[in-house]
Amino acid sequence: MMLGRTAAARLAQRSSPAASRTFTSTNSSLNAAPPKDDKPDLFMPRITERRLNEGGPGGRQSNGDLRVAIFGATGFVGKHLCHQLGHNGAYAYIGNRGDEAEHRDIKPMFDLGHTRFVFYSPKDVDSMREVIGDADIVINLISKPHASGQPIQTDKFPFLGWQTNYSLENVNVDIAKQIAELCVEMQVDNLIHVSALGISEDHPSEWARTKWLGEQAVRETYPWATIVRPTQLFGSEDKLLHYFANMSKLYGFIPVCGDGSTLTQPVWAPDVAKTISRITDAPKKFEGRTVDCFGPSDYTYEELGKFVLDLTEQDKKIMNVPEKYYIMMAKALGYQSFVSFNEDMAKLWSRDILPAMTAEEYRNQPEEGKILTMEDVGITATPIEKEAFSYLHRFRNAGHFGRVDGYH
Repeated sequence: MMLGRTAAARLAQRSSPAASRTFTSTNSSLNAAPPKDDKPDLFMPRITERRLNEGGPGGRQSNGDLRVAIFGATGFVGKHLCHQLGHNGAYAYIGNRGDEAEHRDIKPMFDLGHTRFVFYSPKDVDSMREVIGDADIVINLISKPHASGQPIQTDKFPFLGWQTNYSLENVNVDIAKQIAELCVEMQVDNLIHVSALGISEDHPSEWARTKWLGEQAVRETYPWATIVRPTQLFGSEDKLLHYFANMSKLYGFIPVCGDGSTLTQPVWAPDVAKTISRITDAPKKFEGRTVDCFGPSDYTYEELGKFVLDLTEQDKKIMNVPEKYYIMMAKALGYQSFVSFNEDMAKLWSRDILPAMTAEEYRNQPEEGKILTMEDVGITATPIEKEAFSYLHRFRNAGHFGRVDGYH
């Protein structure tokens, strides 16, 4: 790929990227004078506490003077992020690969004229350029827990084959690198890439390996990118707590890997969205930084299973399944038309998914190269006990109507 003179110069000065930055957008919040104190940088502006260049009546009808291109806006975190950005009058360029109905629920999150929906294909680079346009910030939320594809007819027996549309490597590595390359080529001011915690190059899960490779590719291509790394997500559309609720409801028991002692420290999806939104308030401050997002407590999968059973008032059992057979079971579930759990997810859940260090180690890091947390951007992690009931009570017999007098 041929780089413009400015982009090439930026790559040549990676040791001090800020020194070689050339901003092409006159409306970028990065060009504004710095605030008098740190508070506007750290907290989501409200009507009385606005973004530095924000104009208008405040809220969704204000002019946030910020243009954000979002890949993966229709996903779990993406919808919460759109809500946060729309609240402050940001302009959003939203890429979509499917039917327009997929982004219909995003439109009311922004004021009229503050959104631009662009159909694109990751295999068509020009369409991805169109999504980015003149954005100040690009946010990459694209991810997928399994490869996508469909059965096809073949010429040889059994005359049925499988065609992969996008592999995990395509989604987590190739597309992530392509977006980073386009940000360099188009001289985008900032890139926010959402990676994950608990990943490594030698992880048994292909998803975890490819997410790690994708993160490294982004760091190599666009060194001043901000990397956001959440643990497992919980929320109204999660795969974590719904796994336990669905298993107990459909199969009468909850299988957990091994003795169920594997640890996870899940984070509430809206907290991750708020973190990303606050990074967009002061993107220059977070250039080249890593922000880890995790919940306040860790749990074993057996503890989470018991918690869900207690919350949904189901008298079911938790079954400890040896890892080998747990993965075999997950492989069989992966053949369902709607994949809620599969072989690779079982391998992912067979290892701890925890923050990179303890809370004390995060606090005692040297300032240079410090890995930030949600606390550093003013977000207090929401405990799983506070939010889980709001979307799991439907798994109770008769849902929330069961305790209403006269309901039958």
